[in-house]
Amino acid sequence: MRLSLTLLLCSWFCAAASAHDTWVETNTNLVRTGDAVYIDLKLGNHGNSHRDFKLASKIRLDGSTLDVRSPDGEIFDLTPLLVDVGYAPNEGYWTGKFATTRPGLHMIAHSRDGVVNHGRPVRSIKSGKTCFVVSDKLDSVSMHNPGFDTVFGHPLELVPVTNPVTPMGPGQELTVRLLFKGQPLTSVPVSFIPRRDSLNPEFDDRYERMTDAAGHVSFTPRTGDQYLVVAHHHAPDEAGPDYETTSYSATLTVFVPEICPCCSE
Repeated sequence: MRLSLTLLLCSWFCAAASAHDTWVETNTNLVRTGDAVYIDLKLGNHGNSHRDFKLASKIRLDGSTLDVRSPDGEIFDLTPLLVDVGYAPNEGYWTGKFATTRPGLHMIAHSRDGVVNHGRPVRSIKSGKTCFVVSDKLDSVSMHNPGFDTVFGHPLELVPVTNPVTPMGPGQELTVRLLFKGQPLTSVPVSFIPRRDSLNPEFDDRYERMTDAAGHVSFTPRTGDQYLVVAHHHAPDEAGPDYETTSYSATLTVFVPEICPCCSE
C-alpha cells in the first residue's frame, strides 16, 4: 500500500511539474453594495512542486476567459477590462475592476485552453475560481449566501461543498469536491497552500488531502491567511496533431479572516 501511494504521488508531482497554474484573487472577500472589487489573474510556476504563490511570467489572454457570476446567475465578461500591471511583457499579472450593484455571493471563474512547449508540446487546460460576498451593511452580514457550489463545467474543476466566505475563519472546515469532466476524481492529492507558510517536500499532511470516493476533501485552517487550493490531473493518452499529452489544473482561492464572522442574519 505504501508503494502504491509513493507511485501515485510520484506520478502526481511529475504531472504538476509539467504545467503552470493560474488563479484569481480579489482584494477582499466581503464588500459593501456599490463598492468595487479588484480582481487579479495570475500565473505561477509554483516552486516546491507547484505549491506556493510565486509568480512566473504572465498568462496570455488568447484562449482565456474571466467572468463574474452574480447571485442571480448573470455573467459579466471581465477580459476586455483587464489591465497589464507588468513592467515587461512576461512580468506581472492582469488586473480588473468590478463595480458591485446587488448583494449576495459572486463567483469569479477563469479558464484557459492552449498548447505550451517546455521541451515537448502539451495541451494545458486550466481553471481557477474564487468567491466574494456583497452586503448592504458590513456590520450585519448574512451568513446565508447560496451559489458557492455552482458547477461551471470546467474539464477539471474544484467545487466548494461548504461556503468559502460566510462563515469562514480559523477552525471553520472547508470542503471541496474535485470533478473531472463532470465526474468525481478519486485518490488525487489536493493542496491547501497558505501564502505565509511553506509545504514540506513531497506530500505534506498538514496542508494536503487525498480525495475520497466522492471526490471530496476537507481542510480546517488553524489561522487566518489566503489559501490556494490546487489539484492536477495528467492524461498521457490525450494527444492531438500538435501536442503529445494533456495536463489539467484547477485552483480555488480562499481568503480566511483572522476571526470567523459571527454577524446576525
